[in-house]
Amino acid sequence: MALQFGLLVPQGWNMDLAGIKDPIEAYETMTCVAQTAEEVGFASVWLVDHFHTIPRPSQEVTFECWTTTAALARDTTRIRIGQLVTCNGYRNPALLAKMASTVDALSHGRLNFGIGAGWFEHEYRAYGYDYPEAPERLRHLREAVQVIRAMWTQEEAAFEGKYYQVRGAINQPKGVQKPHIPLLIGGSGEKVTLKLVAQYGDACNVGDDPATMKQKLAVLKEHCETVGRDYESIHRTSTTLCLMADSDEQARALLPPERKARLGDRVNTALIGSPETIRQRLAAYEAAGVQELVLRFLDGTNLEALRRFAREFFA
Repeated sequence: MALQFGLLVPQGWNMDLAGIKDPIEAYETMTCVAQTAEEVGFASVWLVDHFHTIPRPSQEVTFECWTTTAALARDTTRIRIGQLVTCNGYRNPALLAKMASTVDALSHGRLNFGIGAGWFEHEYRAYGYDYPEAPERLRHLREAVQVIRAMWTQEEAAFEGKYYQVRGAINQPKGVQKPHIPLLIGGSGEKVTLKLVAQYGDACNVGDDPATMKQKLAVLKEHCETVGRDYESIHRTSTTLCLMADSDEQARALLPPERKARLGDRVNTALIGSPETIRQRLAAYEAAGVQELVLRFLDGTNLEALRRFAREFFA
C-alpha cells in the first residue's frame, strides 16, 4: 500500500490564523486550505479539539472542532475529514456518537472519527471540566469507545459502566459507512491506549518519528495477537511537521527558533528540507509501518506549499 497523506488544516490552535482579525476571513482561509488539499489529492484533512491556543493561551481565533468538521464536510466533496483527536472529556460519548453519525450522513460517508483521553489541563479548568488523573481519564476513554460503538451498531444501545450509562438509546441515522464509521484512537501509551486500539479501534495515531512509530506499532501488534485481532485491519497513521525548500539549509533557516527548540531531535526526522531529504524521510516512515502521514505545514495557510508538495510526492 502506497503511503497516503493527510493535512492538519489551520484552525487557530497553533497560532496558524494569528493576525486575521475578521472571523469570517479566518474561517474562509481555513476552508480554502481544505478545498485546496482536496483539489491537489490529499486523502484527508484533520482538525484538533482544542479551545485555547498554544504554546500559551491567547485571544487569537480557535475554531471549535465538531462544528468545523460539519462545515468542512459541506465545503468539500471527496476528501475524508477527521479529528486528531476528539477529547473524550469534553462531550458525553452517546451524544458524540450521535453527532458523528449525523456528520457521516451529511458528508456522504467521509468521516474519520478520532478520539483520545485528553491532556490539556488548562482548557479543562478554564471551561469548567473536571480534570482527573491520567489513569482515570483512560478509564473514561475505555468506557466511552464502548458506548460509541454500541450507538453505531445496536438498535437500542445499552451500556452500564462506572462513568457512562446508556439505556435504550436510539441513534438514527447511524451514519453511512459500513459496518460503522471508522474509529481512530489516538495516543501512544503502550499498556492502555494501544491495547484499546487492538480491542476497539479501526485506526490509530501514534508517534511523531519513524523510530517511535516502529516501537509503538510492535507493541500494538503484540496486543492484537493477545486479543485475537488482525493487526493489518488497523489503519496506522502518524503526524509530522512539513517545511520544504530548495535545500536543507534554506528549510532550516525558515524554521523559527522557538519551533526548532520544541522539535528538538525531531528536526532530523520531520519533513524539513529539500525534496530529496523529504523523500528519504517519507521512506523511513513507510518502512516503520505508517500507512497515512498527516502533515502540519509550518505556514498552514500557504496554498502554494500544498501544491508543491503534491507535485513532488503524489503519483
